[in-house]
Amino acid sequence: MSISEIERMKELNKLLEKASDAYYNTGVEIMSDHEYDTLYDELAELEKETGVILSGSRTQKVGYEVSSALKKVKHTSKMLSLDKTKSIPELTEWLGDNKGFLSWKLDGLTIVLTYEGGRLSQAVTRGNGETGEDITVNARHIIGIPAAIPFMGRLVVRGEALMKYSDFERVNAEIEETSRYKNPRNLCVGTVRNLDSRITAERNINFFAFNLVSANEYEENSFSKRIKWLEELGFQVVHGISVTKETLEASVKEFESLISENEFPSDGLVLMLDDVAYGLSLGVTSHAPRNGIAFKWRDETADTKLLEVEWSASRTGLLNPIAIFEPVELEGTTVSRASVHNLSIVKQLKLGIGDTVSVYKANMIIPQILENKTCSDSLEIPQICPVCSGKTEVKTSNEEVETLICVNTECAAKHIGKFEHFVQRDAMNIVGLSTATIEMLVREGFIHSFKDFYHLDEHREKITALEGFGEKSYQKLYEAVEASRHTELSRVLYAMGIPNIGRASSRLICREYPEAEMLEKLTEEELTAIDTIGAVLAKDFVNFFNDSDNIKEFHELLEELEIVPPEAADNDSPASGKTFVITGSVKLWKNRNELKAFIEAKGGKVASAVSSKTDYLINNDSASNSSKNKTAKSLGVPIITEEEFKTMTEA
Repeated sequence: MSISEIERMKELNKLLEKASDAYYNTGVEIMSDHEYDTLYDELAELEKETGVILSGSRTQKVGYEVSSALKKVKHTSKMLSLDKTKSIPELTEWLGDNKGFLSWKLDGLTIVLTYEGGRLSQAVTRGNGETGEDITVNARHIIGIPAAIPFMGRLVVRGEALMKYSDFERVNAEIEETSRYKNPRNLCVGTVRNLDSRITAERNINFFAFNLVSANEYEENSFSKRIKWLEELGFQVVHGISVTKETLEASVKEFESLISENEFPSDGLVLMLDDVAYGLSLGVTSHAPRNGIAFKWRDETADTKLLEVEWSASRTGLLNPIAIFEPVELEGTTVSRASVHNLSIVKQLKLGIGDTVSVYKANMIIPQILENKTCSDSLEIPQICPVCSGKTEVKTSNEEVETLICVNTECAAKHIGKFEHFVQRDAMNIVGLSTATIEMLVREGFIHSFKDFYHLDEHREKITALEGFGEKSYQKLYEAVEASRHTELSRVLYAMGIPNIGRASSRLICREYPEAEMLEKLTEEELTAIDTIGAVLAKDFVNFFNDSDNIKEFHELLEELEIVPPEAADNDSPASGKTFVITGSVKLWKNRNELKAFIEAKGGKVASAVSSKTDYLINNDSASNSSKNKTAKSLGVPIITEEEFKTMTEA
């Protein structure tokens, strides 16, 4: 043992501690999973060689240290991490002649649930393995966690909370870019530990039970049957299959073939002994139980040549580095691009054009740079924005993460949110125009204002030559744009993005003033005379049209369009003339906007707040103590469910 080895162990612990704290407590990822695992394995190997384990070593800790305002809860028994392997022969040797249960190793946040008398009494995060955080209020809004179960004894179950890839993309797109999350796991952790349970409810967090810890007087000894029993109780459970040493390798490969179509992030598999009593009798090591083992995918890597780093401009001015390299085959697909995430990682990798980089797919899905084998460190950081040619600046966060930004407030990339709103279904309804495509069109200089969407044919050759685009993709885009030329005036008004003027307000205003030239001349008094249009909305509306630039853009857009009359409302419907307020989550309709549109099609109105003018409050949870429920009850406004509303309209 030498002083240098001790110093290296201290350095490794410090690096791992910093990465873990940033990852779990701030949602910022300052190093990749692969880099973390490499440093961790180096530390473990040094401890093994020297026989020294420093105080507070990361090899002796599990999870994160608690540092939020949530109530702290001490676990009844220490939660440990499983040992891991990337070798199928090692996995087979570990199982031996025993029967096992092989399941996904889900990549989210571990939660311990306790039920008493058939009802959820507590939900606690894993935390550092000894102390977690009480997230019971949030757990009641997580899909897959039943509020009540048909088992009256005390039951303790462990599982993973996580997000679908589709929900991650949806939610992340709504978050301010500088605060966005790198992957579904980070966003899930931030959501579940959020102090506002409404956020958990809106983000579609899922829970999958993966282990029955205890259940009074329940004597089933088979791990697989215990998982099946949890499913019968109403839990969403992890997908798994029973295996033996003869079937294990084929089963691992079967799971591997399902990765590309898996909705949820997974970073490997878990193999548990099916004989629960035998597994528990084996005891634990200082940091791992002996009744299970984790199998992590052996990442397929490929060396390639870095051709360029593209700096993708975003709506906040952030310039995101994307590595472009010679195409390589990874996990059955061709890969030529990978996000480098921020300037700090660019510098850590010491990138330079022409460098030989090793690339892989994180979780066998997301392309990443594993390492730079030549490290020329010659990449020039752009001093001007690729979109507007404005100046760039390097900013350093509190977590010491460097990012590159465009400081020009008029940069077209900063208006991407405005264009996203413009094309959405309730606005101009340009079908299939994704955020990524909008960003590309802005970055290439094809879109500066709303009217530019209707002149993309002028850039046809350039668009069809772009990566990911071809003649077929261009034709679909062109047809969608052309179809949107024929539209209602209320859609155009909503598409303009006037602060606080939603789809319902746009319909009401255009119903009273159906000519475009009327809209820009409306006064606050005329607007507040319309039912449900208040002083704040009226002021925002008038201020918008007092801006000559907004009027110019409105006029230019109208020149591209053919305004058609709106569909007539069903004035014979029982909902006609009634005012509704919607609160809580909806189930029969896809979302609140769809329900609002249905009400308006039936001749009804939708307001944002309950008042004496409200006829019905639609809430699937009539017993909740929400402010809208309380107001409705105090005013004598009936509270009805979606089912009751649907029955009403069918009468």
